[in-house]
Amino acid sequence: MTERPVDPDVDLRVPAQRSEVRWQVVAVIAAGGALGALSRHAIQAALPAGPGDFQWATFLINLSGCLLIGVLMVAITEVWQPHPLVRPFLGVGVLGGYTTFSTYAVDVQRAINAHAPVTGLAYLVATMLGALAAVTVGMWLARRAARTWTRAR
Repeated sequence: MTERPVDPDVDLRVPAQRSEVRWQVVAVIAAGGALGALSRHAIQAALPAGPGDFQWATFLINLSGCLLIGVLMVAITEVWQPHPLVRPFLGVGVLGGYTTFSTYAVDVQRAINAHAPVTGLAYLVATMLGALAAVTVGMWLARRAARTWTRAR
């Protein structure tokens, strides 16, 4: 029996949709989320910044996470067919726990409240443009690596 992936739009309030939730999926997301959050915490602890400063740790975390999301999505949708728990573990768990766009929003608000609106605006724009570019570059790199690997075989 092939296990179907869980639809990300499952509404647990609808009884007919509850059967799509598999506890092993919930467990791998939780485990991955813990690993991702611990990694994020370590980076933020290594690169502290004040409320009016450019938040380099969060910026680097979100851009590197977006790059990895681009690589992962190409790898699991175009290159190989992984075990059904790989996407929830890596994509939702690890990278979801690692990236932190909620902290990014709070950082922008903190910069504005610290009377550093230019820093807040620069951080706001740089993160959005950088995140989009990072996903695109990650996808491009993964596709290029896959083509090179395929030719080498």
